[in-house]
Amino acid sequence: MKIREVVDYLNSQFLPVYQESYDNAGFLIGDADMEITGVLVTLDVTSAVIDEAIATKANLIVSHHPMIFGGMKRITKDSLSGEMVIRLLQHGISVYSAHTNLDNLDWGVNGILGQKLGMTDCKILRPIEGVLCKLVTFVSSSHAEELRRSLFAVGAGTIGNYDCCSFNSEGTGTFRASEGCNPFCGEIGELHREPETRIEVIYEKRLEHKLIERLLEVHPYEEPAYDIVQLSNKYLRIGSGMIGCLERPTSLMDFLSFVKSVLNIPVIRCSRLDDNMRAKQIQRIATCGGAGSFLIGDAKAKGADVFLTGDLKYHDFQSAENRIILCDIGHFESEQFAKDIFYNVISKKFSNFACRIAEQSKGYISYI
Repeated sequence: MKIREVVDYLNSQFLPVYQESYDNAGFLIGDADMEITGVLVTLDVTSAVIDEAIATKANLIVSHHPMIFGGMKRITKDSLSGEMVIRLLQHGISVYSAHTNLDNLDWGVNGILGQKLGMTDCKILRPIEGVLCKLVTFVSSSHAEELRRSLFAVGAGTIGNYDCCSFNSEGTGTFRASEGCNPFCGEIGELHREPETRIEVIYEKRLEHKLIERLLEVHPYEEPAYDIVQLSNKYLRIGSGMIGCLERPTSLMDFLSFVKSVLNIPVIRCSRLDDNMRAKQIQRIATCGGAGSFLIGDAKAKGADVFLTGDLKYHDFQSAENRIILCDIGHFESEQFAKDIFYNVISKKFSNFACRIAEQSKGYISYI
């Protein structure tokens, strides 16, 4: 099996199209046509992780943080990053990364963090906009069901947890075929009236090429009529952060102790807590793995009692304004379960090579 087959599958699951504009996810280093010998999953690509890949004969590293992020002008042994790239190439090891595209999936970094913390009724904190479109087409009513099924099969008609969603209305279409046409119905040169069904389906813009290709393939008309409508609706399954509820109200201090236990961290940096806040019962929780200060306003607006994230600066805590409790749980610590996602996705699909979670995948910060 080629590395390319694994990469193609990972792209189908982690959807690089949903990475942020500043990001650099995807297949970053190596030869995708090499035979795969094993996969090592990690949060960061480090010298120690490369050593582990060499020792375990894994020639594909799957990481959360892209090894090449801001651009590399030189690849030499004079820099750590250059030295690592050279070692990877010398040992035939490829690197694939799923970063903000994994953050933005509802089952990604924030989804699994919510599961680990026992959150229920989880929803994306800031859903993405501008990625939904509507396809409107018209077809002879006798072929409407077949066309709908074909559109659903390529991903159209999904709204939240519902699929096969469409709106259909009946009417009459008119057309006249010119010389040289091969009409599905009607005669050359005669105005024809056909009982037709207007079909409307929502789809993700990333599916548009495949959807139109299928429409033209299955539609019985020689010249199908269709409209593409850009929607401003937010797509509730893709976006930044997560918000949900604990099963029951819990004291703040008990919850923070639970968080430290789940994430295996010795300390949490919090916005100022007075005696009343320490005794507060909380239930609504917002999270953002990694650096999430940009979502503080969203967490407050959606009524979160607590917002858990990493990389908060001093003045970020000031914005709590006694309306929310801000907690810095660490960048690595808040994203550590990305390794589990990688491992589960790869292991369930492929059984003919070893997939391991890197033992050397460790954060850059020590707590003393």
